[in-house]
Amino acid sequence: MMRRSKPPLLEYAALTTHRVLALVGCLALVLAPHALRMPLWLTLLAALVMGTRAAFAWRGYGLPRPWVLATLALAAAAGTWMSYGMLFGRDAAVALLLMMMCLKLMELRTARDAVVVVCLAYFAVVTNFLYSQTVAMGLYLLGCVWLITAFLLGMQRNAGPRSIASLLRHSALLLAQATPVMLVLFLLFPRIQGPLWALPHPSGGGLTGLSDTMAPGSVSSLSLSDAVAFRVEFRSTPPDPSQLYWRGPVMWDFDGRTWRAGDSRPLQARSVRLQGDPVEYVVTLEPHDHRWLFAIDLPAERPESATITQELELLATQPVRSRLRYAMSSYPQAVFGLDEDAAALQEATVLPDAFNPQAVALAASWRAQTNDPRALVARALALFNEQPFFYTLVPPELGIHSVDEFLFGTRRGFCEHFASSFVVLMRAAGVPARVVTGYQGGQFNTVGGYMIVRQSDAHAWAEVWFEDSGWVRIDPTAAVSPQRIERGIAAALPDTDPLPLLARADTTWIRGLRFGVDMMTYGWNQWVLSYSQERQLAMLSGLTGQTLSWRGVSIMLIVGTIGVVALLALVTLRRRPPPDIDPAAIAWDALSRKLARAGLSRNPQEGPLDYVTRVTRALPPGPADAVRAIGSLYTRLRYGAERSAEELQTLRKQVRDLRVGPR
Repeated sequence: MMRRSKPPLLEYAALTTHRVLALVGCLALVLAPHALRMPLWLTLLAALVMGTRAAFAWRGYGLPRPWVLATLALAAAAGTWMSYGMLFGRDAAVALLLMMMCLKLMELRTARDAVVVVCLAYFAVVTNFLYSQTVAMGLYLLGCVWLITAFLLGMQRNAGPRSIASLLRHSALLLAQATPVMLVLFLLFPRIQGPLWALPHPSGGGLTGLSDTMAPGSVSSLSLSDAVAFRVEFRSTPPDPSQLYWRGPVMWDFDGRTWRAGDSRPLQARSVRLQGDPVEYVVTLEPHDHRWLFAIDLPAERPESATITQELELLATQPVRSRLRYAMSSYPQAVFGLDEDAAALQEATVLPDAFNPQAVALAASWRAQTNDPRALVARALALFNEQPFFYTLVPPELGIHSVDEFLFGTRRGFCEHFASSFVVLMRAAGVPARVVTGYQGGQFNTVGGYMIVRQSDAHAWAEVWFEDSGWVRIDPTAAVSPQRIERGIAAALPDTDPLPLLARADTTWIRGLRFGVDMMTYGWNQWVLSYSQERQLAMLSGLTGQTLSWRGVSIMLIVGTIGVVALLALVTLRRRPPPDIDPAAIAWDALSRKLARAGLSRNPQEGPLDYVTRVTRALPPGPADAVRAIGSLYTRLRYGAERSAEELQTLRKQVRDLRVGPR
C-alpha cells in the first residue's frame, strides 16, 4: 500500500508582475541609504539593474541569458576591486553583496527565487548599521523590515488571498510578537567587545574634529560644522561659561604659518597643585579617530586606558573610533608647571628665522621698555582690545608672513589668528608661550539636563609661563570679543557669517526641538549602543543582588527566552480562531450579528440562501437589496473555486456599510 505524501507546510504563490514590482521596490528602499556611500558608477549600475528588471516584468519581456549575468557579475567584482583596492573590507564587501543581490533579480523566475532575494534583503538591512546606528536609521530600517515581511507573507499560497492592508497588519503583528524575544536577547545575550564583526575599513572616514596642527582657517572651518563633539553630564554645579575650556592638543612648534603639537612628556606629580572646588562630570565622546580626550582645565585624573601628559593632555591608548564614555574630575583653579623644565621653557620661546619681522620688531620694542612678563601680556591684550580688530568666521586669506599680515593688515580673524599672533608676540618678547586647542563653552540641553559641545564650539587659546604661577591661560579672543566666552559663538559673530543655523541664538523654537531630538539620541546612545559587557554585568548583578558569571548570564538567557516564547505561544493559541473559519465566514457572522440586533436572527439549521430569502422579505427595498448582494457574494467566496483579495475586501465593506434599524 502506498503511503500518501503529506502536503507541504508552506506553498508559494505565483510570482506575478505585481509581486516582482513590489520586491524591486523593497530592495530599492533597503539600498537607498547606501546610495551615497558607494561609488557613483556602482549606484547607477544598481539602479539600472533594478529599473530594467521592473520594466521586463511590466512589459513581459524574457530575462537575459546566464552568460550575460555572469559577465555583469565579473564586471561588478572587477570594478569593486578597482574602486576599493580589495574585495573583503567593510565597504568593498557590502558594495559587492548589494550588487550581487541586484543581479539576482535578473534571474528571478520562480517564487523560491523571490524568497532567496528576500533573505538577502534582510541581511542587507543589517549592513546599514555598519555605517549608521542613529535612531532615525533604526526607524527607517524597521520600516524596511516591516515591508519585506509583508511581502514574504504575501508569497504564501496557503494563507489565501490577502489585501495589502491585511498583509501590513499581519507583518506588524509578527514584529510586535518578536519584540519581547528581541529585548530578552538584547539584555541577556553576552556582549562582544570590539567593533561589529572584524571587517577592516578605512579609519576616520567621515569623522570631523581637531587636528594636531593649526594654521589660519583650520579652526574656523571646523566651526562651520554642527556635528556633536561630545556631551557632558555634570554631577556637581557646572562652572561659569568663562571656565568651560575643554583642553585638547597643545601646540609647541611653529614654522611661520602652522603650529604643531610637540612630543608627549610623562606627567610629573609635583607639577600640579590642586586648589579650589572640583567639578565632577561624565563625558560621552563621539569618535574622532585621534587619541585626544577632552576635559575641563585642569583635569585631576585620567580615565581608564588613558594617559596624561606633562601638558595635561588626556590621551587614549588607541585612536577613538567608537563612542567613549568616561568620568572626570577637574580643578579650574589649579596651578601647574611651576617646576617646568628649562629646556621646555626655552622651546616655548623659539620662533623661526625670517618670518613675521614686523611682529618680532614690535615685541622687541615692548621688551626694551619692560622685562615684566605680565606687563608684556597686558601690552599685547591692549593691542587687540584698543585697535580695530574684528572677530569673524570668514577672514581674508593670509600669505607667508601670516602674523604680520593679520596684525598690521587685515585685522580680521578667528580664534586661531588671535591665539597664534599673541603667542608669536610673547615669544618674540622672551615670554614662554604656547597654543592650546580644544573647545570652549557648549549648549546646555534644558530638556535632557546635560551639555552639548559641538564642533562649532572649537576654540584656540594661549598659555604663558610665569615664574610664580606656572602656566596660565590667556585667551586673546576675549580681548576682542568677550561675548564669545560668556555667551557662545553665536552671540559673537555677525548674522552674515556662515554659522550653522542651529547654533544661532535667535532660533529658540528650533533649538528646543533639537534639544528634544538630541535627548532621544543621547538615550539611544547610552542605553542601546553603549550597552557594553561592563554595563550588562552591572545591571544584571544589580537585579539579582549578586555578582554574576557568564555561566549565570547564559542560564538567565536560556530561561528568559524559553519563558517569553512559551508565553507568546500560549497567548497566540488562545486567540487563534477555529481552523474551519475563513475570512468570508467571519464577515458572514458579522452580518448575522447585525441582523440579529434588528430582530432577524438566523436559525442554526438555516443555510445562507434561505436566510437571505427570509430576511429580504422582512426588510425595506434598500437594505433588502444590500443583504441580497452580500448573500450572493458570500456564497461565491465561500463555496466557489476561486476568490480574490479584492472580493473579500468588498464583502467586508458591504457588511460594514449595511444599516438595518430595529423592527
